[in-house]
Amino acid sequence: MKAIATQLAAIVSPESVLEWEDIDAMRQEHIKGAIASSIAPSCIVYPQTPAELAAVMAYADSNNWRILVYGSGTKLSWGGLAKNIQVLVSTARLNRLIQHAVGDLTVTVEAGMKFADLQAVLAPTGQFLALDPTAPESATIGGIVATADTNSLRQRYGGVRDQLLGISFVRADGEIAKAGGRVVKNVAGYDLMKLFTGSYGTLGAIAQVTLRVYPLPSASGTVTLTGTAEAIAQATTKLRNSALTPTQADLLSSHLVTTIGIGQGLGLMVRFQSLSASVREQTARLVEMGQQLGLHSTTYSDADEADLWQQLQTQIRSPQPMQAVTCKIGVLPATAVATLLYLDRIALGSAIGTIHVGSGLGVIRFDNTNVKANTVLNMRTHCQNQGGYLSVLEAPAAFKQQLDVWGYRGNALDLMRRIKQQFDPKNVLSPQRFVGEI
Repeated sequence: MKAIATQLAAIVSPESVLEWEDIDAMRQEHIKGAIASSIAPSCIVYPQTPAELAAVMAYADSNNWRILVYGSGTKLSWGGLAKNIQVLVSTARLNRLIQHAVGDLTVTVEAGMKFADLQAVLAPTGQFLALDPTAPESATIGGIVATADTNSLRQRYGGVRDQLLGISFVRADGEIAKAGGRVVKNVAGYDLMKLFTGSYGTLGAIAQVTLRVYPLPSASGTVTLTGTAEAIAQATTKLRNSALTPTQADLLSSHLVTTIGIGQGLGLMVRFQSLSASVREQTARLVEMGQQLGLHSTTYSDADEADLWQQLQTQIRSPQPMQAVTCKIGVLPATAVATLLYLDRIALGSAIGTIHVGSGLGVIRFDNTNVKANTVLNMRTHCQNQGGYLSVLEAPAAFKQQLDVWGYRGNALDLMRRIKQQFDPKNVLSPQRFVGEI
């Protein structure tokens, strides 16, 4: 295994290769939780330029080495267990800002730039990237695109693929390819960018991305409504059918409501961001709507508002105990309240969940250290009966081996396999990590 590291060190530099024996024990355990193999990988390689990344990929391809590409590792353990990985390739050192076209509202960065660092670059110009990923301080842009990771902000701005304008990636054979452009009007290669968004590194290694950015809002305010399921369902329907334009709108399970201390029963958490007068008007209208339905309401602003949303992120998305099981779900928005009620019923207070009002997408987390695969499968069946799905994002490796992590029931599996064959004919990129063991 040391021979692999030695060969790769000749391509990049000895400082850019970390042998398995030199990786600290905590990170070794984190990596083991992402792979299905009794044999540890040889090393982690840190290319510092797209050319080095391409050279590493080409050399690995010529030797048929299986590769797992990742950024900083915040989502390394998401999805299926990659099989028989020999080399890990981190894009963390591909972290340059390529171009920020302030007037065009676009930014181009290398895949390893951290989300928080990019936001810090954009803020002085009064702009921001309208995504809210897991672990924003350490998540990389490439990892966010590869896992399609965004949360509540999709209510106003859409998902990752809606903000992606261009992409540069390295194919399995080491060739560099591009799609899209650096201007909002350019839609060439759109389908290719959609393929890479949420592909979990199975089609190629993302090297560079161009994204649209937005002006920072001048004012912000949040309203929480809590109470009975029936009243929350009515409030959610009224919100969807109203002229109100929330930036974020999430339904919260009763256990999550209690955990973050905003009341009792189910919850609806809604954020408005716009001009000050608009925020005041919209928050007042939502509070009045809640009062008419007998719901308890609280309005948050400034530091209290920021703390509230941070609490939600911390509870639902921060690194969890080793035995926790975190799942991504999707249901029809009209069935979201019924889904959270079912979660409360089967989990008996050991799970929390949130579902975005506009999309029906959400996250649930089972905290019980003895959570059974059957409990998760029952939740999956409920979601599927509601026209949706449940996929296990993060769980102990032993738990993932008990069930199909993705639970895909669509009719596109054959097409996905043909696409994988075209992009990665030797099946060396994150094998079996994606849907259908792709």
